[in-house]
Amino acid sequence: MSIIKVDQDKCKCDGICAAVCPVGIIRQEDTNSIPVAIKGADKLCINCGHCVAVCPNGALTHVNMSLQDCTPVDKKLLLNPKQAEHFLRARRSIRTYKNKPVDQQSITKLIDIARYAPSGHNFQSVNWMIIYDKNDVNKLAGYVIDWMRSILKKNPEAAKAMHMDMLIDAWDSGVDLICRNAPHLIIGHAPKTDPTAQAACTIAFSYLELAAFSFNIGTCWAGFFNVAANIWPKMKEELNFTKGHTSYAAMMIGHPKYKYHRLPLRNKPNIVWR
Repeated sequence: MSIIKVDQDKCKCDGICAAVCPVGIIRQEDTNSIPVAIKGADKLCINCGHCVAVCPNGALTHVNMSLQDCTPVDKKLLLNPKQAEHFLRARRSIRTYKNKPVDQQSITKLIDIARYAPSGHNFQSVNWMIIYDKNDVNKLAGYVIDWMRSILKKNPEAAKAMHMDMLIDAWDSGVDLICRNAPHLIIGHAPKTDPTAQAACTIAFSYLELAAFSFNIGTCWAGFFNVAANIWPKMKEELNFTKGHTSYAAMMIGHPKYKYHRLPLRNKPNIVWR
């Protein structure tokens, strides 16, 4: 059984499906022939769905992705360049949160959106862990501080270069600069052996933070947390990732306490044309 099925009445033999296939498993002999999958295509296919999505005539169905399951693009919902620029520039990293939880349905929806982020070879290797209880977030932030104390003791110069001493002092005075008193934390983990995992997690979490902005939900990358999650024994024991997995991304999430009203400046890009 072929992995693709082509409706010959709808197919215009334009060859678009063959042209966009990332692994080149769709062939068309000439401009008058119906495209077909090559021998062994089922083993080479990465299930990206490009062939189904690109056909302007709705002529092609994939064995793992039917035409009916793929929602048509609504052009009215697409951003124009000006809207896209404004949306991206208006997004801010949020470090002050309301003492109010984000409902689980919203977080689930954000992850549902983020799973459509591109990943190498379409492996989609991101695994999501949500630390939902604020007390648990605070406890884990404390483990990050414990890790920093150990670094400060063993290598004070390196610790101070990363301002760990200041973060520890703030923690001891009751100010959390690790997880910023965020009500929740989302962690992305994946197999250490997957060479695409780091990029996949980074891109998926970038999708998530942009989607969150449209929900009026705030996010901020938790860099120190992510490092400690892979190094500090107590943290690793607490998180208890799937065997062979490591953390590639961590993000605070919550309702922003304040709104932003301006688009701040950034450095001009350093561009070299070759």
